[in-house]
Amino acid sequence: MRVLLIGSGGREHALAVGLAADPSVERLIAAPGNPGIAAVAELRDVTATDPAAVAALAVEVAADLVVIGPEAPLVAGVADAVRAKGIACFGPSGAAARLEGSKAFAKDVMAAAGVPTGRSYECTTDAEVAAALDDFGPPYVVKNDGLAAGKGVVVTDDRTVAEEHARDCGRVVIEEFLDGPEVSLFVVTDGTAAVPLMPAQDFKRALDGDAGPNTGGMGAYAPLSWAPDDLVERVMAETVMPTLAEMRERGTPFAGLLYVGLALTGKGPKVIEFNARFGDPETQVVLALLATPLGELLHAAATSMLADFPALRWHEGAAVTVVVASHNYPGTPRTGDVITGGEQPGVIHAGTARREDGALVSAGGRVLSATATGADLAAARAAAYALVEGITLEGSHHRTDIALGAVEGRITA
Repeated sequence: MRVLLIGSGGREHALAVGLAADPSVERLIAAPGNPGIAAVAELRDVTATDPAAVAALAVEVAADLVVIGPEAPLVAGVADAVRAKGIACFGPSGAAARLEGSKAFAKDVMAAAGVPTGRSYECTTDAEVAAALDDFGPPYVVKNDGLAAGKGVVVTDDRTVAEEHARDCGRVVIEEFLDGPEVSLFVVTDGTAAVPLMPAQDFKRALDGDAGPNTGGMGAYAPLSWAPDDLVERVMAETVMPTLAEMRERGTPFAGLLYVGLALTGKGPKVIEFNARFGDPETQVVLALLATPLGELLHAAATSMLADFPALRWHEGAAVTVVVASHNYPGTPRTGDVITGGEQPGVIHAGTARREDGALVSAGGRVLSATATGADLAAARAAAYALVEGITLEGSHHRTDIALGAVEGRITA
């Protein structure tokens, strides 16, 4: 099978590693890729959000399967253009990707499907924002209605900060705060059949102790030993299957990866958000534990054969990933700093580039993810931080408490 992978971030590097390990994948092409992906795939240049360009490349390389990593190409309709060429594609249509492209649309689908989630208001004026903030009180949850590269959400006790974020975004969804530990569940689906992957937990705040501003994610781990035994079964029944049915009813079936972000509240799991693709950095840990060939799984979803796919197989043990971020992230990151230790096995590239002299340099906010497995969570955590210690990037920062609460037994659901 010839596979074309679209994207250039940490999620795509993790996908590339998984696809390259699949014996059925005889050729892996990534576009545009990154220096880490270059170690396991051929790189081609393409504008990932250009449907015609991606479809033309898929035809040129005679791809049997196209895997679209990031959300922006999905919302732009790249999957539609690829399928129009008769090529199997893992990723929802542009219409279905609105589940991530518009928070208001996602809330409307949840309401119609009876999905457990928080109350919310769609706001476009200062008056509407004020009324919503008055209703919910702090902590305030204000979400940009559109795509914001994982940084469109503000959760704050400061009313002024909440109002300023709403004003900056223009159109927002303001929600009630859902208390409880957060869980990410990835679901592979062909629009009808659905296969859940292993739940993971990521860390959104920039600093230890969940302090500082929201980021795209500073680390993750799996499995979640503290999660309720019936969590996945319950979320599939209460959230995933009704949502897929509602999307079919609307004439826009969702086929690809449905990311369900959950809060495990005192009243059960409730949806914080849907995404239309794998999450970063949770993908790093979930795929590190997946024993089932990744290419075969994604191809089955892309060709409506998921109902007949064998049960997933998983490696024993646990996985942890720790993000190494650039100076000033999540503000405007400093780039161009030389990286050493970035080629260690287990280090996933997210924001890197090759300088003309061959040096590996930073090229984004979240630069690398140090990902390791171990016999248990404590061993995986120690191995991940050992990888971090082997990385040098001037001005960089990382959290020192990824998975620590779970290792110490301080998380309960």
